[in-house]
Amino acid sequence: MTTADGSVPAPVPARAQLRLPGSPGERRLAKGYGPLVVLLVAFVLMALFVPTVAPEQEVVHLSNGVGQTGGSSGTGGSAATAGSSGSAGSSGSGGSTAGSSGSSGATAAAGGSSGGSSGSGGSGSTRATAAVVPGSPCPGKSLQVPGDPYSPPCIAFSGSNGGATSQGVSGSTITVSYRVTSDATSFQQQLAAIGGAQFSDSQADIERTIQGLEDYFNKNFQLYGRKLDVHFYNGQGSITNELLGEGQQQAQADAITAGQQLHAFGELNGVSEPYDDALAQQKVIAFGSPYLSANWMGQRAPYEWSLATECNDVASTAAEFAVNELAPGPAAFAGGSQAGKPRKYAVIAPDNPWYQDCANAAVKYLQGHGITVTDDIQYQLDLSTLSSQAASVISKLQNDGVTTILCGCDPIFPVYLTSRAHEQSYSPEWGVVGVALTDTDIVGQLFDQSEWAHAFGVSYAGPTLPKAATLGYSAYKSVRGDEPANVVDLLYAQMYMMVIGIQMAGPTLTPQSFEQGMRAYPGSVAGASNAEFGTWKFPSGTYTPQRDSWVIYWNPTKQSTFNGKAGSYVVASPRYLPGQYPTGKPPFPSCYPSSC
Repeated sequence: MTTADGSVPAPVPARAQLRLPGSPGERRLAKGYGPLVVLLVAFVLMALFVPTVAPEQEVVHLSNGVGQTGGSSGTGGSAATAGSSGSAGSSGSGGSTAGSSGSSGATAAAGGSSGGSSGSGGSGSTRATAAVVPGSPCPGKSLQVPGDPYSPPCIAFSGSNGGATSQGVSGSTITVSYRVTSDATSFQQQLAAIGGAQFSDSQADIERTIQGLEDYFNKNFQLYGRKLDVHFYNGQGSITNELLGEGQQQAQADAITAGQQLHAFGELNGVSEPYDDALAQQKVIAFGSPYLSANWMGQRAPYEWSLATECNDVASTAAEFAVNELAPGPAAFAGGSQAGKPRKYAVIAPDNPWYQDCANAAVKYLQGHGITVTDDIQYQLDLSTLSSQAASVISKLQNDGVTTILCGCDPIFPVYLTSRAHEQSYSPEWGVVGVALTDTDIVGQLFDQSEWAHAFGVSYAGPTLPKAATLGYSAYKSVRGDEPANVVDLLYAQMYMMVIGIQMAGPTLTPQSFEQGMRAYPGSVAGASNAEFGTWKFPSGTYTPQRDSWVIYWNPTKQSTFNGKAGSYVVASPRYLPGQYPTGKPPFPSCYPSSC
């Protein structure tokens, strides 16, 4: 485990610990909880939409039948843009600046990759003889997709792409695998059963949405004459086992399938530590590493990338906010008998070792700045015992006089925690740390609202957009006339990150040039009103896109922009990079935590 500056933290000072539950038999996760855990560890990306698994192994090929690749005409993206069917693309003024400032560096990187080493490519690979115009964007536009705050600069291209430059790369396709596991029960159904969420995606909806987004990226981005070619395959592994550090043998077997049978360039469903490690050994790029540290991902570079913010950043940012804006002062935002008492802190996180590394780093940071952590709670990601675990946790927190909880939790445990707290008339300050979608309206609406009225913290996400005006929805509608799955934006964001690296790599696509392309990406438009995924950039030593965060608080009566229902987060501050949070009281209105 490393801290934000890359150093190894010292041993954590002794503190009260609660590990739930304790018996070895209880370490087994309930079947169907795997996708729920994946939401925790990988921004829900792939667990939400995995198809049902057939008993025998089967490879399903998604064809690419729509449009030409972005680079076939030399301009790329001349068809529909992300904002063509909604307001998601309305904010384009800032985007042109990002494109113009970054275009020269981006094209230089792309051009450089074509002249670099091709030793990592597959047999028969050749250097590209294409012309990637250095320093000049496409005629008439600077961004690949105008109005898109995440768009890379437009890159002009003509000539040969070099053919088979790497494993999974041919002159016409880029093979991407997608592992489907036996425990891939719908997370949406779990939310509907436990939290009352209303979701209705079917397997057909999900596959159709993936197909549509594949068409969109093939049509609008510069892939140098190639197309994304996604293959689903039924794996032997279990995400639930792998997230407990088990199932290594099955994960290895699945990685061999992806690397040696499908010959994949990348894997879209890399959402467990054992599988990702195995994929790196097979030289397959994994997308979706589950809140792992920059150090862990860097040791396996260039094969690990994820939308799940590096855990060292999550830990340091949440702890920095607590130190700078809360400190040991009175619990001004608690309710009931906890209101106004001197703050006593608790940290809650799953007992998986990689999450505990991050939790330990947060505790070390807090205690190094004079904040004593009264309770360090480790709970197990076991759906069948979450309710009883929550009752035990709330009892301990209440007995220990904890006023302020930093909850690095999955989205279901707070359903039980807030319910049990309400039953006990216990109203602490609930600290949001920006993981597992607990900082989004649709998840916050599932929690007990009298309790969550005291919730606030930090979030790496961007502004909330109406459901029908998001970037993913608009992208899908630009190529299809029907409606996408509910999880279209999560699919879109995961695939978008992959396509950024492919476009910025240039025609000679290898894992090494992919990393060079990510580093050359000039970043998203800071402050764009439609930058719903936060601020993106990939500086050296980082493997997730989020760079900054802001302070949020929950208003249970505010109508959500996303779905029009009561309950919404309110942004209370500008965006800050790690290490830049100001000191002083949180910037909440004087009426908070009352609804105002």
